Amino acid sequence: MRQLIINPGSTSTKIAVFDNEEVVFEKTLRHKTEEINQFEKIADQYEFRMNIIKSALDENSIKLSSLDAIVGRGGLLKPIAGGTYAINEQMVKDLTIGLSGEHASNLGGIIANSLSKELNIPAFIVDPVVVDEFENIARISGNANFDRKSIFHALNQKAVARRAAGELGKSYADYNFVVVHLGGGVSVSAHKKGRVIDSNNALDGDGPFSPERSGTLPVGAVVEACFSGEYTKTEIKKMLKGDGGLNSYLGTNDAKEVSERAEAGDEKARLVYDAMAYQVAKAVGEMAVVLDGKVDGIVITGGIAYDKDFVKYVSDKTAFIGKVFVYPGEDELLALAQGGLRVLNKEEEAQNY
Repeated sequence: MRQLIINPGSTSTKIAVFDNEEVVFEKTLRHKTEEINQFEKIADQYEFRMNIIKSALDENSIKLSSLDAIVGRGGLLKPIAGGTYAINEQMVKDLTIGLSGEHASNLGGIIANSLSKELNIPAFIVDPVVVDEFENIARISGNANFDRKSIFHALNQKAVARRAAGELGKSYADYNFVVVHLGGGVSVSAHKKGRVIDSNNALDGDGPFSPERSGTLPVGAVVEACFSGEYTKTEIKKMLKGDGGLNSYLGTNDAKEVSERAEAGDEKARLVYDAMAYQVAKAVGEMAVVLDGKVDGIVITGGIAYDKDFVKYVSDKTAFIGKVFVYPGEDELLALAQGGLRVLNKEEEAQNY
């Protein structure tokens, strides 16, 4: 089965062609700022990006007629359960108007839908950023004015959980996992029989701090800072996302650099880097409690998972909970291809939006 995968970012569009799970073509199409800025809305970039994608495929002798399906990166839709979804008109409408916000990933579904109509083949999205499978008890924050929200690395987390399930010999829906994504943001989630029933808010909320995000902070101190007159709203938000985490303590969001500084004897770098691993390990324990201690595996993924010392720190503290699986990196293109392939191979049915 040959699929075209489309993963739009703010200044680039990653595309790939897979024959089953084997990549036969992959390219990152970069867009100049002035090219992007000429469009008022994200959805207005549709034709611009479509033409570039078609040109890249043509230049590399990839015929559109050879495709069996197209998979786009899921965008900001209404909250939905995880899985592979057939793109329909309502989805395209919600992506176009930015129902839950404007983001470049919205274009994935829009472009995939247009190409699928042109070629008369199926089009899908897989585990979009709005995946929400929380149990109601997990939504309670402690104050009726604020709900806890499901914001985590759904695509990569579910892909590596399926991979771990395969190693254990059954399907994703047969196991309980605590999955840890270690990247620019950190998400630690409880996967119960194929559903993510709890997670920290990996964008700008709670949980472990990350290379650039603050995670859980002392709320009272944050309130005092908000009303001190010393900071604007923008500056406070930047503290939470962008200037938080490693960046706040050490002036860099490069985890590799921090690790190297720690190895070279920088005591502050060592303390802060270990503190990030310590908080990740604590979050694993929290999600193990969510799963009533019935944990078939702890799955560690993301870019920082390449750092063996960081992974060892987390593993040493949490190995008593369950077997540790480590899958470094984040292969979104493959995860999208696998989602489409499961439907094409009739391993599962495409869900309706």
